[in-house]
Amino acid sequence: MSANALPGAWAQGSDEIRVGLVGCGGRGTGAARNVVDAAPGVRIVAMADAFKDRLDESRTILAERLGDKFAVTDDRTFVGLDACDRLLQTDVNYVIMAAPPAFRPAHIKAAVAAGKHIFAEKPVAVDGAGVRSCLESFEEMKKKGLGLVAGTIYRHHTGYLESIKRVHDGQIGDIVGLMGWYNTSGLWRKERQPEWSELEYQMRNWLYYTWLSGDHLVEQAVHNVDALNWIMRANPVRAVATGGRQVRTAPEWGHIYDHFAIDYEYPNGVHVSMFTRQQDNTDKKVANEVVGTKGRAFILPQFYITGANPWTLEGEINDAYVTEHTHLVESIRAGKPLNELKQIAESTLAGILGREAAYQGGAVTWEQALAMPSLMPKTLEWGPMPMPAVPMPGVTE
Repeated sequence: MSANALPGAWAQGSDEIRVGLVGCGGRGTGAARNVVDAAPGVRIVAMADAFKDRLDESRTILAERLGDKFAVTDDRTFVGLDACDRLLQTDVNYVIMAAPPAFRPAHIKAAVAAGKHIFAEKPVAVDGAGVRSCLESFEEMKKKGLGLVAGTIYRHHTGYLESIKRVHDGQIGDIVGLMGWYNTSGLWRKERQPEWSELEYQMRNWLYYTWLSGDHLVEQAVHNVDALNWIMRANPVRAVATGGRQVRTAPEWGHIYDHFAIDYEYPNGVHVSMFTRQQDNTDKKVANEVVGTKGRAFILPQFYITGANPWTLEGEINDAYVTEHTHLVESIRAGKPLNELKQIAESTLAGILGREAAYQGGAVTWEQALAMPSLMPKTLEWGPMPMPAVPMPGVTE
């Protein structure tokens, strides 16, 4: 058992969860609040971010809201491109990984080497190389007895758990069709400041650069892509797709797309559709729907089944943002840490597979997506950073 497995009773104070936050933006700050709400004996003790102003803002918010559960001193704040590595040298035993996704594979690898349990925001990579790294880290975590829960909240959400259990139990018969949607509005963007280098500008607007975010199919819609794999109990074997930029066409929106439509083929020959867009003033839909030989399952925002065996979820739905941390903390304290890295790595790759099919304009296989090289620049230093061209089907390789 790992020294970080925290055996024994919490009442003796021997298994305090000492949390380090890596990536102090909105989601990282939210995750820090969630973990404190998730279980007793949890404190935030260290913070790291590439930018001091972002860390300072998060630190102020958390200090005001968490009281004595926040114990970050000046010597436990770390700023810069190497901030994560320095945080991992402290006595934290639970690390929240919420920096831009491009950094996730290296951060996870370093945390595993340092013997830390991990909460990793989704996705965990932006390319095949990053997925391969995560799969290697998964094997190393098993050897060390370390835990990782990913920010795919549906896996800890009452509605999804109850609905998919019934699908897997055969309540709608055999699956013949499956759809996923993540159609929403646009997100935030930071105005360029004269003192920022090009690298800083891209990192502060990381959503809009594939090398940093993976594009929004991978970064945001991975929630519902993950649900496709979960429902099918398999990974897609190939994909064909379309996508493009209809609304966000100016250079300040980087080079990612604002819409995708993907046809995934699964091993049993079932074709699965996924639709996602980030466009203002358009209809919103975030959901999954399963078509079976005996009925249909509608999953989010309501949860119900029609057909031969109708069912509707009753009662309150849990706060999955908190519950996912509760499940990880409880598993650590029980000496049986959850490890979701393989499943989120594979769901991340499913998103990458769909993105690459849209970018290239041809069918892409699972193996081809997994084999793709790293999008991360070989050296990362403050200064110039070329902006990649907008992907063009039939031209982009």
